[in-house]
This record gives sequence, structure tokens and C-alpha cells, in this order.
Amino acid sequence: MTTIARASAVRAPAAAAALLSLLDEPRAELRAHALRRLRDVVDDEWSSVASSVSAIEALYEDETFEGREDAAMLASKVFYHLGELNDALHYALRAGEKFDVNEQSDFAQTLAATAIDQYVEKRQALTMEEALGDAKKDGIDEKLVVVVERMFEWCLSDGQYFQAIGIALESKRLDKFEEAIARSSSVSDCLSYSMKVCTSLVSVRGFRQHVLRLLAKMYASLSEPNFLSMCQCLMLLEDADGIAEVLSKLIAGEESEQLLAYQIAFALFENDIQPFLNRLNEVVTEKAISADEQADGGSPISKLRSILSGERPLALYLEFLHSHNHADLLLLKKVKAAVETRNSVCHSATVLANALMHAGTTCDKFLRENLDWLARATNWARFSATAGVGVIHRGRTKDSRQLLSQLLPAPSPYTLGGALYAMGLIHTGQPGDALPFLLERARGNNNEVIQHGACLGLGLAAVGTGNAQVDDEMFRILRTDSAVAGEAAGIGLGLLYAGSCTPRAKEIHQYCGKTSHGKIVRGCSLGMALTVYGREEDGDDLIEAMIHDGDKIMRYGGCLAIASAYAGTGNNNALRKLLHMAVSDVSDDVRRSACMSLGFVLMSTPEQCPRVVALLAESYNPHVRYGAAMAVGVACAGTGMPEAIALLEPMMNDPVDFVQQGALIATAFVRIQQSEKQLEPFRKKVLGHIQDSHETTMCKMGAIMAQGILDAGGRNVTVGLRSKTGRPRMTSVLGMMVFTQYWFWYPLSYFLSLVFVPTAFIAVDGTLNMPHCSVTSHCKPSTFAYAAATTEDDKKDDGKVVKAVLSTTAKAKAKADKKKAEAEGTEGMEVDTAVKSEDKPAGEDAMDVETTEAKKEGGEDEKKIDLPEPSSEELTNPSRVTPAQEKYVRFDQGSRFVPIAVSASKCHTRSFIVLRDTDVGEEIAYVDAQFKPVEPPAAPAAADDDEPAPPEDFEFDPDAEDRGF
Repeated sequence: MTTIARASAVRAPAAAAALLSLLDEPRAELRAHALRRLRDVVDDEWSSVASSVSAIEALYEDETFEGREDAAMLASKVFYHLGELNDALHYALRAGEKFDVNEQSDFAQTLAATAIDQYVEKRQALTMEEALGDAKKDGIDEKLVVVVERMFEWCLSDGQYFQAIGIALESKRLDKFEEAIARSSSVSDCLSYSMKVCTSLVSVRGFRQHVLRLLAKMYASLSEPNFLSMCQCLMLLEDADGIAEVLSKLIAGEESEQLLAYQIAFALFENDIQPFLNRLNEVVTEKAISADEQADGGSPISKLRSILSGERPLALYLEFLHSHNHADLLLLKKVKAAVETRNSVCHSATVLANALMHAGTTCDKFLRENLDWLARATNWARFSATAGVGVIHRGRTKDSRQLLSQLLPAPSPYTLGGALYAMGLIHTGQPGDALPFLLERARGNNNEVIQHGACLGLGLAAVGTGNAQVDDEMFRILRTDSAVAGEAAGIGLGLLYAGSCTPRAKEIHQYCGKTSHGKIVRGCSLGMALTVYGREEDGDDLIEAMIHDGDKIMRYGGCLAIASAYAGTGNNNALRKLLHMAVSDVSDDVRRSACMSLGFVLMSTPEQCPRVVALLAESYNPHVRYGAAMAVGVACAGTGMPEAIALLEPMMNDPVDFVQQGALIATAFVRIQQSEKQLEPFRKKVLGHIQDSHETTMCKMGAIMAQGILDAGGRNVTVGLRSKTGRPRMTSVLGMMVFTQYWFWYPLSYFLSLVFVPTAFIAVDGTLNMPHCSVTSHCKPSTFAYAAATTEDDKKDDGKVVKAVLSTTAKAKAKADKKKAEAEGTEGMEVDTAVKSEDKPAGEDAMDVETTEAKKEGGEDEKKIDLPEPSSEELTNPSRVTPAQEKYVRFDQGSRFVPIAVSASKCHTRSFIVLRDTDVGEEIAYVDAQFKPVEPPAAPAAADDDEPAPPEDFEFDPDAEDRGF
């Protein structure tokens, strides 16, 4: 240290001490001068000044002292350096203009953040009426309000609009929220940001609804109203009348407005809030009737209703999945060959894998080719196998009766019950004529297996409708106190009243206290959880009653109720309850359920889930580890998130078999529809578990299920728990929640089919048909290509035992062959070649043969192989577009068909897209439908195939009899 530096270091404390001594002077001018000078040196000499902080505080308390604000500012800085931020803020607020929140210093920014935190905390403690009222009458310290108001003004003047919007939402200041959007340089961007923040971060449902209402009003007030986003807000508000009014206005306008109405209807369908869609369809129908609009099949209102009802979207999905089915039957046969015939668990898992791999594709070839193998399923395994038919043909609502006609009159109650369950899976959310048929079968049978299938089918078909007839019938079956039928009745009632928070749930809760069957209690507890779906605080009364119940099964259902009510909200109170139960409950089932439920609550912010469950994944309790794995699988489904995969990989080698099972299933959820380059190692691992004869049954079952999930829907679907807007999809969340109960009751695993959502580019025009058009994927085709199909050579040597051959034996054999060849006049070179080929493995032989055959085909193929891979690919309508691929897909400039939606500039090239034709008057070529529904049964043919054709029409003349005719 230099002499000058040492001198300044000595002078500084001396100067601070001299200034502090002036604080005791009787003259006020000297004390004020000392305070002003101390403010300049306090950042360096705060430790010396801290010894006199009481004297500084006393100066502030002296109301006659003119330098009170300087004293308050100095005290604030001293407490800031001491780490007492609340005391520092207290004095900073009393420093008046001396405290500049815009100052670019750590002191000012830290205290400004502390002020905002305190203000937000006080505002959130207010009731909803107080928070939405006059901010000047909320009882909060005016000095604190002034600082926050100055912070707002600084954000707006500096262009920090997103920051101002965030503070306004956290502090529940709707006036500042509206002002920040109105004063922004880009109102549309701020509205989009506000929409995203409101739906993902605002945890209080009541306040969120007020924000959405304000956003809907602001969207409508734009110079060019954004009807698409406006209807999204109204949908979250469950305002069917408001959306119906918008749609009616658009559908009565010009062609472009009608196309926009169709796009809005498709967007509402994709969000999958089933009760709301049913209500909206009813309101639109009522408005059409009151306006005397034509309702023929080609009218705009009829097309709109066909979208809202799900009829047209499901038909388009069905056509896409049927025509683009890439399920690998040889791979499925390989799994079948690896499964022991006597292992019923793996047999049932293989049947499930087939159903998932062909979900919605209508392809039941594997079942038809393996009827003898399938016939080994008995009792409940037969029930499940029959239900798989409904998964394969899901969405075929028009011909479901003809499709299942061979199964419905079956003598076995397990086949009949499974067929009724299958009909429910086909008609999920689309009751049609299936509802009266299922009701008739439920009323006409007292067999508990048939009633079990009928209750599940009724719940699926009438999901979210609250149908009174279905309610009466399922309550009747519930009160018969049959364990098997009662469990399904409880689940069915939950599906029927999903998201309604019905008072019926209390009646179900009371009945659970009277029955002695654990299966009924489990089914009813799950049903009660489904009734509070998405209700958040409205379901707290039922949740509290369930999680504090003495019965562990009811507490298990209480965890699921929290997951259902707060799905996708990330609510801190819900997370706190679940984490507490995950580590403190005495029941392993409850702890496992609590861990799984974390995934449902965090599904809208998947990046948080691995961090939250990281410690639980290392628990000594295997049930907790299983729950943590499933939580990551649910929250991060379809994301391919590296953090999630890193957490799950060690669990696939867990010493406990059911933890391995959960990790394999969860990894399949996370990795579904990722690029094949990333998937290849996991595919090999899954197949290794399946083919390992020494693998445990539970692990092998999980591997088979994971295989079915990876290739689900002909490799054209993903796990769609979230819509494109990030909101939970009701049917998918309910399906996943019921699927997790396969732990207790395996037939419920087929609910997983409700989770799958096709990932496709499906474009329609004003006729709601698919015109011939295309988009360009600006990446190499191999990046998002389908997985290569298994070939016969890949499975040729499966299961064969390779005989070991000693080297001496091989040499002796080669020597003998050489002598024989020389005797026959054969050249030695060919023998050497033959010997070398024998030493090669079978796979290399096959490769050599393929190479030789390829060379024989000519040089043109070799030239094709050497060609560089193109950098883009044309995707025709319809085509698979995975979520990761969407950002690379664009409409070409100059295309005849362009999207009608405003969001077209934001890469909206996945799911349903309504197109506008720029060449009006030109003939449009449409995509030919490849799927053909089952024709109704024809009249029985005559016994004699050679019967001549009937005579031509003629007139009978009675007088002609006399002439011999």
C-alpha cells in the first residue's frame, strides 16, 4: 500500500469520527451539515457510523429539527449495510424526495424491491372487494404507496411495460394494469404477455377471472379486434353466452369472418373443456333457432355446430391417423414372442401395447392375426382385451354399434362388459346414441362384471354432462354395495360430474363411511377427486374433509383431489400440502399419491418439477420414488426435457421392480415424439428389458407399456395434457389421473388413450374439407422422420441359441473343406472366402447379402445414397408435425391457400388450420378420404347363387290367361 493510500485510509475514519462528533453540537446548522457529509461517506464508513445510529434516529424523531429527512436517509443507509432491510425501508420512506427510487445503485434498487414486496404482501392480504376497490382506501401506508407509484411511473416512462404489468398483477392493481397496457408502444404484445402471465402465474381464481374479463374488453376495443384471443379469455371465464354472441356475429358476416369463426371453434375444441363446449353448442343452436337460420348440412351455422360438437374435428383426426399409421407390427410380434405364454401380466401388457400403438387408427390387424394367442386371455384379462378394441377405434361414433356387433351378444359377461367399456372409450365426450344403449344394458343386467363395464362406459360417454338419468342409474348400482360394480360406479359418477363441484360429492363421501368394501371407497374417492377438477379454492372444503379423514384410502383420494382442483396452476398452498403428506403420512399409498399429484399441479411449468421432486426421487421409500418418477412423467410429458431424463435414468436401474416400472413409463411420457436419434438408446433399453428372460415381471410390464406409449397412435400422437395455449386439457388430465390407478385395477390403464392428441398439420377451407396444399419444413427430413420399421432380418434369429464353436474345430473344418475343394477342382480363394463368411455373425452375413443385392441393382441406387440430404421437406395436407418441429414449418410465400387466423405469422402450422383461398373461382382439388366406415349389415343373400335375375316390369292383363300367358 502506498503512503498516499495509507494516509487516506487513516483520514477517512478520522473524518467520520469528526462528523459524528458534530451530531452532539447544540447548533442545528452544524448537525444538519454533519448529516449531509455523513451521507457521502457512509457507504465506506458505515461500521463507524453504526455506533451512533441511535443518535441519528433521535434527530429524526425531533420534529423541530429541519434536517429530519437527511437523518432518515442516513439511518436508512446504515440499516441497509447492517442487513436490516425492513428498518432501512422504514426510514427511506420517511426521507421524502431524498430517496430516489430511480437511482442506479444497489441501495436504491434493493429498497425499491423490498418496498414492492411489502406492498404486494399487504395487497394480497386484502379481501377481493378491498383489492378491487379504491387503492387510496386500502389502509396501506401512504408513504409506501407513493414509492410504489413512483416505481410504476419509472417503469412506464422507461419502456419497461412487462415489468409494470407484473407488479400490477402481483399487487392486484387493475387500474395500473390497464394503464400499463394502454400506454405501451405495442398494445397487442402487452395483451399477449398479460394473457400468458395471467393464466400461468395468477394463482387466485377470483382475481384471475377479473383480469380475464378486463383483457377480453381490451381485445374487443382494439382498432382491429382480436376475436380469437378474446374468445380464449371468455372460454376461461366459462362465458358461453359471450362467445356465442361473437360467433353468431362472425358467422352472419362475410366469408372471411365465417372462416375466422371456424378457426375460433377449432381452437375452442382443442382446449377440450367438455362441459363448456356442450353448453356453448346449446347456446349457438338456440341463437340459430331464434334467428330462423337454415340448419342444413351445408349452411355456415351447421358447419360451426359440427366443429363445436366435435363431429368434424374427430372425423379429420380419424382420417389422419388411419392414413398415416406407422405402427410397427413386426416390433409388436417381437414383443409377443418374448413374452412367456403363461405370464398373464405380460400377456395383458402386450394387448395394451397393441391398443396404444394403434389408438385411433382403426387398424386391428394384429388382433385378427393372433386370435388364438388372444383367446388365452380369461376373465378380467378378456374384459381388458375387449376394451382395447374401443381404444383402436376411438372416434368412430357413427358405426360403433356395427363395429362391436360381434362382441355385444357374447355369452361371456367379461366380453360383454369389456364391449360396453369399449363403447364408452369410442364415444368419450360424444354420447350420441350410445348413451341410451348403455343405460339399457346397465338396467337390464344384474351381473357385476357387465355393470362394471356399463358404468365406465356411461361415465366416459357422458363426461361432464351431469345427465340425470345416468346419475340415477349409477347411484342405484352404487347402493347395491357390490365391490366390483360399486368401484366403477364411483369412478363413473366422478366423470359424469367432472369439474362441477357438485353437492353429490358429499353424498358419495357419506356413503363411503357406511360401506365396508375398500374397492368402493377407492372408486368413490377417485370420483370425488374428479368432481373438483379445475375448481381451485371452490373445492377446498371437500379436499380438507378428505385429507384429514381417518381412512387412508380417503386420504389417498384427497391427494388426487388436490391434483385435480389445482391441475396446472402451480399453486403454492397445494404444493405445500402435497409435500407435507409425501413425507409425513403413515400410509405408503398416500405418500405415493401425494408425490404423483405434484406432477399434475406443476404441469403448466414443467421446468420446475424435476427440481421440486429431486430429493423425493432419492427417498429410502420405494413408493415415494415411484411417485416422484410418475410426477416427472406427467409434468414433463412430451417435452424431452434433459433435466427430467437425467432424474429418471438412475431410477430405471432401481433395485425395486415397481420403481423401474414407473421410471420406464415416465420416461416414455417424456420422450414421446422426440427425434429418433435421441430415442434410439431408450428404445434399445426397453427392448432389452422385454427380451431378458430373467427380468422381473413388473419391470417387463413397464417396458412393454413404455413401448406402446412411444409408438402410440401409429407414431402420430403425443401426450397432450396441455393445449397449445398452455392450459390443461380436461379430458386428458382426467384420463391420466384414472390411468395412474392401474396400480390397483389394471383395466383402468386403457384410460391412457384419452391423453393422446394427434400432432398433425390439418388444413381445411370453408367447406371444412382438406384441399391439396402443402407447407415446408425448413430442416433435414431425417430430423423428424418416422422411426425405421423393423425388418424380417432384424427378427430372423430372435430366440435362437447360438452354438459355441472352438477355434481348433473351426480350423479343422476349414482344412477339411479345403482338401475337399481341391479334390473337386475348386480354387482355394473361394474356400477362404467361405471360411471367413462362416466366422462372421449372422447379422453381418445378412448385411453382406443386402450389400451384394444392392450392388446388383445398378449404379443408380449408389448415386442416390451418395446424394446429400436436402435441407427442407415439403409436407402435404395432412402431415405429421411434432411440437418440436412446428417452429421450422412455414407456409410458402405465394401459396394459393393462406391461414385466416392472425396468429399465422407466429408459426401456427400444427393442429387445425382454416385456410383462405386467394384464387377465388379456380377449381379446388380435395384430399380423398381413405377411411371408410362400416356399412350397415346387408340383407341375407339367397341360398342359390345361380338364381336368374327377376323379370322386367310388365302390366298384368287378366284376359291374357285365355291366350295361354
